[in-house]
Amino acid sequence: MIQESAKEHFATNVYYDRTFDCDAAKILPGEYYFTGKDMLIVTVLGSCVSACIRDKVSGLGGMNHFMLPDGGDANSPVSASMRYGTNAMEILINDLLKAGAKRENLEAKVFGGGAVLRGFTAINVGERNAAFVMNYLRAEKMRVVAEDLNDIYPRKVYFFPRSGKVLVKKLMTAHNETLVARELDYASRLKVAPVGGEVELF
Repeated sequence: MIQESAKEHFATNVYYDRTFDCDAAKILPGEYYFTGKDMLIVTVLGSCVSACIRDKVSGLGGMNHFMLPDGGDANSPVSASMRYGTNAMEILINDLLKAGAKRENLEAKVFGGGAVLRGFTAINVGERNAAFVMNYLRAEKMRVVAEDLNDIYPRKVYFFPRSGKVLVKKLMTAHNETLVARELDYASRLKVAPVGGEVELF
């Protein structure tokens, strides 16, 4: 049984993004968002992963942001860790299908899983998250059209569901303490100062 605190929550932080001249939803760890509108979904990832999933015909799409909890054998199909990751994916996919997306039209772009939690490298948090999301999508026979996983950098991800475009900015130097704190306890708002880093288009 997945505890209430571990469930994914629909993001409520919607604002107007002046840079991209459109409405935007910011998602935090443990949140997700989907929309049929022409808008932006944005998040910052460290060792967490996000799946950007959309119906390539209708443009209905969404993004989640999750981390496998530590503990248990991540390779065991019955581990609490795996059940949580599966829950995070299923909630987004099911909401998209309920909103009118067609399973055969769904495609995914996946990001994150960076080795940014110093002192936690022994349990390979980022690698486990990255491997999980790829294995899950493979098992669901969902086409992965782009990925940017692992490495050592946090990433800021901008997803435009209507077009399917994703921009990724690697944060070379940032105040990662806040990012790490958020990823470890899904707590206070992120205060990362993006400095440097190239923007990549997916």
